[in-house]
Amino acid sequence: MKRKTAFSWMLYDFGNSAFATTIMAAVLPVFYYDVAAAGLEESLAESYWGYSQSIAVLIVAILAPILGAISDFSASKKKFLRFFAYMGMIASILLAFVGEGDYIFASILLIVGNIGFSGANVFYDAFLPEIAKNEDELDRLSAGGFAWGYVGGGILLAINILIITQYSWFGIPDVTTASQLSFASVGLWWFIFSIPLFKNIQEEKKTKVKRDRSYAAIGFSRVVSTFKEIKQFKYLLIFLLAFWLYNDGVSTIIRMATIYGRGIGIDSNSLIIALLITQFVGIPFTFFFGWLATKITAKRALYMTLYTYIAVVIFGYFMASALHFYLLAICVGMVQGGAQSLSRSIYGRMVPANKKAEFFGFYGISSKFAAVFGPFLFGLVGQLTGSSRMGMISLIVFFIAGIILLRFVNIEKGVQQAKQYAK
Repeated sequence: MKRKTAFSWMLYDFGNSAFATTIMAAVLPVFYYDVAAAGLEESLAESYWGYSQSIAVLIVAILAPILGAISDFSASKKKFLRFFAYMGMIASILLAFVGEGDYIFASILLIVGNIGFSGANVFYDAFLPEIAKNEDELDRLSAGGFAWGYVGGGILLAINILIITQYSWFGIPDVTTASQLSFASVGLWWFIFSIPLFKNIQEEKKTKVKRDRSYAAIGFSRVVSTFKEIKQFKYLLIFLLAFWLYNDGVSTIIRMATIYGRGIGIDSNSLIIALLITQFVGIPFTFFFGWLATKITAKRALYMTLYTYIAVVIFGYFMASALHFYLLAICVGMVQGGAQSLSRSIYGRMVPANKKAEFFGFYGISSKFAAVFGPFLFGLVGQLTGSSRMGMISLIVFFIAGIILLRFVNIEKGVQQAKQYAK
């Protein structure tokens, strides 16, 4: 593995993670509520944000198998990566032009940006096995990209928080302008740290495979055939259903927490700072839950994260101050990475050795489809009841249902089924 190539690959994660932190999680939700949706009823602003998130995730989920097929059959991964990355960068910069009452424009740019961010990641991930030459290098490089993403997303978010909270230091007239500049900074940051990848990573030459069907037909036929195969593994299938449910709750909290906090009256600076806390608390606790799984089993450690999320949802319903939000941010940071990493490791143990790539591809794509329902339910309940607190408490359904299904998962028997199939 060439160090220059590997470092260039990781720097892309350093750059594009700013979209996830500044735009998806921290600054844009507050800006959407205070500025873009100004004039709307409070519950409508949060509902429209939830609907926008659901639409974005749904489009990404539909595109994912098609892009996966393109990645496998095309010799143009770099071109497609560049196209989608530029889409995300441009959408980020255009958010700087969203003004008061422009919630439709903001929603469109959020959706386009999400498509660019997620679409580029399909081709970015596809370069991983080309750069790493063996499994040890692959694990190290994958973990390195993840870590650099945390750092890069956190650094720009910290810079943007400073600019937004102390805008007068930088000669900026108001918070709105400072927020708009933070959106533009995401596009520029993403572009700058993409340059090494575009310059230094060369695509492996491959013979173009003749196709008798469209990429869409190939992509979705793969999803259907993989699901048919997964149905042969009872405990893997039950776990996958449980994962779809509780992970929808997890992803909805990530996407909706900030705008929910703003809707119940917590000031914008406190909300953004809390998200930064979540970002950095998550790093050590992800490793902690990896260690804990070796002591009490991965399933029990996963239960701990899910029960914590139930407590977060209940406490979130009664939340009334910035201090409460800080406490919730710490709690979410403690279990967010643990829930995701433990889920992946449990799933991986029950996957047959000769089906890992296929089954993990389905794991990623199917989880995107499942993640459509949480933000939609949050928005719909909030709109029907006129209370975002009811939207928050509705998420408890996903965690309870996921925990109930998880009780029927016998991991040891699932591992045995996978080994017998692979013989």
